[in-house]
Amino acid sequence: MRRHCRAAEVLLLTAVLTALATAVAGCGTRLPERAFERPGATADGAPIRIGVIASVTSPAGGGVFTGPGEGAAAYFEALNAEGGLDGRPVEAVFCDDGGSGVGNNECVTRLIDEEKVFALVATTVLNYAGAPRVSAAGVPDIGGQPIGPAYDTYPHLYEIYGSSAPRDGGRPGWDGVLVGGTEVYRYFKREQGARTAAVVSYNQAASAAFARLVAEGLRAEGYRVVPEQVDFTLPNFRAVAADMRNQGVDIVFDAMDTHGNARLCEAMEDLGVEVTAKVTNVQNWNSSVPADYRDAPGCRNTLWVTGSSRNYEDVGHEAVKEFRDAMAEQGRDEKLSQWQLEGWAAAMWFADAARSCDGELTRSCVEEFINRPEPYTANGLLLPVVFEELPEPPTASRTCLSVARWQDGEGWVSQGEMTENCFTVPQLPYRP
Repeated sequence: MRRHCRAAEVLLLTAVLTALATAVAGCGTRLPERAFERPGATADGAPIRIGVIASVTSPAGGGVFTGPGEGAAAYFEALNAEGGLDGRPVEAVFCDDGGSGVGNNECVTRLIDEEKVFALVATTVLNYAGAPRVSAAGVPDIGGQPIGPAYDTYPHLYEIYGSSAPRDGGRPGWDGVLVGGTEVYRYFKREQGARTAAVVSYNQAASAAFARLVAEGLRAEGYRVVPEQVDFTLPNFRAVAADMRNQGVDIVFDAMDTHGNARLCEAMEDLGVEVTAKVTNVQNWNSSVPADYRDAPGCRNTLWVTGSSRNYEDVGHEAVKEFRDAMAEQGRDEKLSQWQLEGWAAAMWFADAARSCDGELTRSCVEEFINRPEPYTANGLLLPVVFEELPEPPTASRTCLSVARWQDGEGWVSQGEMTENCFTVPQLPYRP
């Protein structure tokens, strides 16, 4: 099962920021995580080294790509406190690739050749230039964020949302073609009665290309689409907001970063533009919404988000509560995010795969677990994830999505059970 909401919006944001990537950064150093110094594992158990690569100091700015790694670190700390894996502590080795291809290759080389990591977990990078090296070395890369086409191209790479595409190291997917579903648009049409959608993008190639993909999906679901574009360096959001008001727009999708979204919201509020939903993506699913949208409280309360993992605010769910408790105990809960929860789930995925080896830990055993036909859910944190290689791209698929909306005083409030927000929708082809 393939989900369009896997990280397509994230793909857009990072593609936009790639145009800004001019700095070449070196590989970072191993961070002194207290998790890997705490007692609990047997003293004579050799540590299991796991690499975590993130574009911490990328041109996108500090903190944009750190969430999954933070969640993975939290999981491994909690795991080590309980004795590790079969008495062996997990030692996470972190590397900041600076958001550049050169830096990414340096991280990959260091982690594989020098640190001798067993696997990578929760990779979140702007330019995964080192992916061919990871694949060639047979190092499992588990639960990475699919920013770019690497996870739909190379064997041994397993994105957090699963894949049905062939991954033979050649062209991505089916000879350069991937597919995306329309379940997000179907949801808002059915549940909110949305009919006229604005799609706002920058006049930048990657942003405009993704906006066209969104518009195509919306039209396939019967929406009237109002394309809006702003200059990347000098955006006139008031003009966009005025046109949306004149066009009777009732829902907004975008191909922009958080800063652009916040400025658009401010313009909408200034001009009295009211919509049913301002839909954002999993990368913006975090607790900083009040600060990011502080000057647009009305628009802020029309924010919705969709994804493929359980809302980090759903503390009534046992697995979410376990995540939140660990983040609080470790002092990591000052800013919470959905990407942290997905990083936690990625680390759990590795641990469950390692346990399946019954003390005889090998990469082939771990990959056998990941490639099994039974879907993986990380104790209900993820929609069912499976890896399969379909000979042809599917034309339709039953897909599900997690949905939440922001409400001041409550945070992100889940809208229905994610395993029941499901639709059989067309799978539209596109080239990454």
